Amino acid sequence: MAHLTPPRWDRRMQQRLARGEAAALGELYDRFASLVHSLAHRVLDDDRAADQITREVFGYIWENPDAYDPRQGSMRSWVARLTQREAVQRLRQTETTAYAETGVGSAEELEAKVHRAGVAARADYIATSMPAPLRKALELAYFQRRDYRQTAADLSITHEEARRRLRLGLQLLATAETRPLDGPPGGHGRIL
Repeated sequence: MAHLTPPRWDRRMQQRLARGEAAALGELYDRFASLVHSLAHRVLDDDRAADQITREVFGYIWENPDAYDPRQGSMRSWVARLTQREAVQRLRQTETTAYAETGVGSAEELEAKVHRAGVAARADYIATSMPAPLRKALELAYFQRRDYRQTAADLSITHEEARRRLRLGLQLLATAETRPLDGPPGGHGRIL
């Protein structure tokens, strides 16, 4: 969903990057490096590859600050989409090379693996980006095996509110399977 008036921080960050402020890149890195690394690692299951993707994503942002269009969404979402695209592309290249060298597997298996990795990365991003009240309710239900009554008691909310939060959180997570990794039509600039 496009935002008509993007957050002030996103606009200022883009302007600072466009002016070549190294401090802006450092601030952006501090804010999003763990997101980039965790999404890349979720797709690639390799720390070195995730480190490399992290460097490449921030290098791309530094060299192409105008590729971000604030009207298309938050900078966080844009950075996550860049990361997902690059990590999925790297996974596809790595798996294609491995298939060519070993002959083990098939094109269908490769695409299934790429799809699963992309969905998992998107689900991670959705979970970390959802509002804290929804995330907390899901964490209680999933990790601590609480039902909606116990979740309501733990969060000091009504049963109806607990059910609403759990339902909404699960609906958001369900979009990981159905929404494309590329984000909204039109996207942002060129892919890495």
